[in-house]
Amino acid sequence: MGWNSWHSFANVVNSRIIQQQAKAMATNGMKEAGYEYVVIDEGWWLGERDAAGNIIVDPKQWPAIKPGQRDGDMATIADYIHSLGLKAGIYTDAGRDGCSMYPDSGPKYMNTGSEGHYEQDFLQFSKWGFDYVKVDWCGGAKENRSGALQYAQVAPAIQRAEKITGRPLFFSICEWGSQNPWFWAPGVGDIESTVWRTGGDIIPPVVETLHDPEHDKRVITLRNVLDSFDAGIHPEAQHTGYYNDLDMMVMGMRGMTDGMDRIHMGLWAISSAPLMVGSDLTRLSQSTLSLLKNKEAIAIHNDPYGLQPIKVSEPSPGVQVWAKPMVVGGRRAVAILNRTDNSAQVKIDWSRLGLDGTPKSLRDVWNGRDVATADATFSVPAHDLALLVVDGEDKRPAEYVANRSDMTGIKATSGPTFARLEYANASGHVAVVRVKSTSGLSTSLALPSTTGSDSGTVGLILPHGTADLSFEGAAFEAPGVAIRKLLVYFW
Repeated sequence: MGWNSWHSFANVVNSRIIQQQAKAMATNGMKEAGYEYVVIDEGWWLGERDAAGNIIVDPKQWPAIKPGQRDGDMATIADYIHSLGLKAGIYTDAGRDGCSMYPDSGPKYMNTGSEGHYEQDFLQFSKWGFDYVKVDWCGGAKENRSGALQYAQVAPAIQRAEKITGRPLFFSICEWGSQNPWFWAPGVGDIESTVWRTGGDIIPPVVETLHDPEHDKRVITLRNVLDSFDAGIHPEAQHTGYYNDLDMMVMGMRGMTDGMDRIHMGLWAISSAPLMVGSDLTRLSQSTLSLLKNKEAIAIHNDPYGLQPIKVSEPSPGVQVWAKPMVVGGRRAVAILNRTDNSAQVKIDWSRLGLDGTPKSLRDVWNGRDVATADATFSVPAHDLALLVVDGEDKRPAEYVANRSDMTGIKATSGPTFARLEYANASGHVAVVRVKSTSGLSTSLALPSTTGSDSGTVGLILPHGTADLSFEGAAFEAPGVAIRKLLVYFW
């Protein structure tokens, strides 16, 4: 959760803008709501290096903020962000060039990528004090590189930097979904937590300060938001620690309505996608800010299982019901999405949510009130979304016990299916394990540590046709790491 400079400032970003945005986040209630990262995207660096290959930063763009600091030292802006109780993020590209080489983002800069300098650059980012790094793909795509190979080379450079400085550096992969990162990004390099972009930019940058014809005509549409959501639904790849990134949020920007804001916040929350806001935080309306800070929506987003939703029904074309399984047994977050130009009346079928009978309680998130479960019919305006939390009883699951690291006899799933994996991890750190199915499923799981012989659980969405599973990886070499059983809830 945080803010990124690209959508509103592209590559005209500078120290003054970052200070304004960080201060806004620290004072408008977003920090208290859980937003923590302030990410400086492309444009912070103009592509120059010294004879030793070290990055040279423009001292006018990044002047000293406090006495005793040096002009052109990115540690100064990281220190400022930290002084507000926030975390600092920075940008690079997996190739030689970054996205500043394209003319729609402002001034054109070349050589703003890290290819050939991975270990040097990521160590520098960590030494400056950054906590997060977004690694883009403009240069990698230009060079026709393999995303799986390039990002697998980035991962150990990040781990080396973390080991030297002792500072965690969160890894954000921005490959745009062009090479299906949901197949190879989970657990890349055995990193314990990663996000990866699943599609292109939700919009080109809308830089209000440029006042040129190209930027002045850009208006966000509902299609921009829905296309990013649709491109990002790969629930078989998303589990605790590994997340599909639907791109930065454009709530409150030019063209967005209150209903579109609800759709945007609701879909990103129920998907546990990064809530990385791209809007100018100093220009947000109170209604948009209120949505961004909605505690119940953020609780859905922050559910420990971190799963994406399953589309459980489409009562009429363009009117969809999505349900997200949550860590509490029998709890579902439900989004009723109306993509159409007309209002819709939608009655929820509880059995389609994998629940046994009528739920015990029903909560309307946007209005912050309980709703009677007897009549689960909701009116959803055109281009809008209802967001609900349902508490009931799960249908009885099928249970499969592990034989060492294999689970056989699993009935093939007929569609996306929710499952809970029970495990033990007494290694003292997150264990990354690979999971494969005879149906072709291949992904990674990050198993948080457990105490002694205690069990933990993580959630999975098993895709259509998933049958027998096997688990492998270096994590099993550590004592106390074991797969115990799988509970499959056939919806």
